[in-house]
Amino acid sequence: MSVKATIHDCRMIDLPKVTDVVGSAIAINNTTEIPFPIKRVFYLYDISSAESRGAHAHKTCQQFLIAVKGSFEVVLDDGKEKSTVLLDDPQKGLFIEAGIWDSQINFSAGAICLVIASRTYLEADYIRNYNDFLSYKSFV
Repeated sequence: MSVKATIHDCRMIDLPKVTDVVGSAIAINNTTEIPFPIKRVFYLYDISSAESRGAHAHKTCQQFLIAVKGSFEVVLDDGKEKSTVLLDDPQKGLFIEAGIWDSQINFSAGAICLVIASRTYLEADYIRNYNDFLSYKSFV
């Protein structure tokens, strides 16, 4: 779907929370809460509010982003439409379909972004130049 993906294919997903007297926990089960098989997990932290992350698209990799601490915004761009989503609740995650240009911006102090991906790292899967992205999407 990556070439035809639009920002409307991306969506927020609520994660199941269990709370007891000592606190809360959220478990993420492969293909249950996340709409793809999990192949890679990493997190971003110590990011200044003036900096941004991402600013690329993937040809095949799908991602799921969670603000496990603090907040940040995700700008989604399909080459025709853009949308900005605020992530500020560890019980909610943003599913990003392959073929969407995304950037993470406006990190709060101490924010941590957990990224769950559908594939292991492969440089050939990245589109890092916006004009190349538009060509890939056939909008140029």
